[in-house]
Amino acid sequence: MKALLVEKDDDGKTHAAVQDIEESRLPDADVMVAIEYSTVNYKDGLCIGSGGGLVRNYPHVPGIDFAGTVEASDDDRYKPGDKVILTGWRVGEAHWGGYAEKARVKTDWLVPLPEGLTTRQAMAVGTAGFTAMLAVMALEDHGLSPDKPEPVLVTGASGGVGSVATAILANLGYKVAAVTGRPDNAGYLEDLGATQIVPRDDLAEAPKRPLDSETWAGCIDAVGGTMLARVLTQIVYGGSVAAVGLAGGPQLPATVIPFLLRGVNLLGIDSVMQPYDNRVRAWERITKDLPMDKLEAMIQPATLDDLPKLGADILKGQVKGRVVVKIG
Repeated sequence: MKALLVEKDDDGKTHAAVQDIEESRLPDADVMVAIEYSTVNYKDGLCIGSGGGLVRNYPHVPGIDFAGTVEASDDDRYKPGDKVILTGWRVGEAHWGGYAEKARVKTDWLVPLPEGLTTRQAMAVGTAGFTAMLAVMALEDHGLSPDKPEPVLVTGASGGVGSVATAILANLGYKVAAVTGRPDNAGYLEDLGATQIVPRDDLAEAPKRPLDSETWAGCIDAVGGTMLARVLTQIVYGGSVAAVGLAGGPQLPATVIPFLLRGVNLLGIDSVMQPYDNRVRAWERITKDLPMDKLEAMIQPATLDDLPKLGADILKGQVKGRVVVKIG
């Protein structure tokens, strides 16, 4: 089978290349899946390159998500021919992942492909879109509704999480303010449903005071760092921020004042270890709340051979929308 194999040299440097490898090299697990599609996430960029420290053992097959067809199963929950999705569970980091024509994984890591969704569409959603849906659900669980007069802010809006979040929120009737550092992405974001484009520089500076004007009904934040600290000062009373990423760094130079005086909620969104029932709930919401024409507009097609460059590009913030990698 073909796979993108990352190997480490004696001098500690890694290199990635598509190779033919034996199926027998796959790790032991319950279910064999013939992979049809995967995608590219920030973590994939770290695993393909040498700077992330996410991979513990080499050689390694990256790819933190995939969709395909069950070939063989030792567990009654799945049978040959079933269509399945995998996201998370440190697959592609600690366990060989989706950048190969086949994968052998644990049954508990899989969810059935929802009715009405193709494996290609599932990977256009991928971990990024799945995370976006979890963020929307968390905000709604904490009181966000479309009747709020203020817009919902989406930072890193041109990326994978931000693109899907923008499309879902707009489809649900929310006013969406999309943050981008590239003015040429404005038309793309407006086509996804954004009603306001916010230049990244408007939120790039650290807050000068503990509270700013109440501007945003809520926020899905993929940036973290200084931008998240600034956004927290601008959330309406009782509003929430769903934190999904740290492209701007892991530090949070903020005060507790927004939490104490405005009752703001900071919601951490983890897509890796989500329980099965919530995974199914999120995928069912995706099939209902994400317009497939908007999803199609986000897609950049790719193959295994494109992955080394795409892995480097996503770490530089140069990947827009959703990359769909055709595997099998």
